[in-house]
Amino acid sequence: MRKIISLAFLSLDGVMQAPGNPTEDTSGDFTLGGWCFPYWDEVLDKTMGEQMGRPFDMLLGRKTYDIFEEAWPKIDAESIINKCKKYVVTNNPIKPETPIWKNSIRIDGNVAEKIKKIKEESGPEIQVHGSTNLLQTLLKHNLIDELWLKIYPVVIGKGKKLFGEGSIPAAFQLIESTVSTSGVIIANYRLAGQVQTGSFSPD
Repeated sequence: MRKIISLAFLSLDGVMQAPGNPTEDTSGDFTLGGWCFPYWDEVLDKTMGEQMGRPFDMLLGRKTYDIFEEAWPKIDAESIINKCKKYVVTNNPIKPETPIWKNSIRIDGNVAEKIKKIKEESGPEIQVHGSTNLLQTLLKHNLIDELWLKIYPVVIGKGKKLFGEGSIPAAFQLIESTVSTSGVIIANYRLAGQVQTGSFSPD
């Protein structure tokens, strides 16, 4: 069984929208794009290098796919992002102009069922970068195995969030954590079953 891992940059209030660039995603009149840039340091650079320096395929929403397809061949033509298989959830055709991005597979229709079948296939782990809308579907159908979060010391106030309406209750186990020199909490969690409850009441 292949694991699906969400790599997400989060504000303290859970916003994921447009962390890297002011024009990345301005939907909903979002004006604070690029909020993670001032906090980037060597610790984050090393962490992302390690997490993306291993074999993986990618599962992306259409907006994130279009952003990556435009940017990554220019950033680093030899990056594994350009070489790995990319599953793209979209109702529209994929016609990448960049030859190295032709290893992309469109997923439409019953997205949850198709992703479940992909998980059952042999292959490397499947990383989800960004793709907030897609994450809501994955969380609703309990398809996320691990969360690799970078939690930034900033409150955004509004914007697309990791956990929206429809997320099913689930417990996660912390498997690794550190703090960057700029105060970003790097925390990796693994799905750990159902939420356990109890009471502090002596009754």
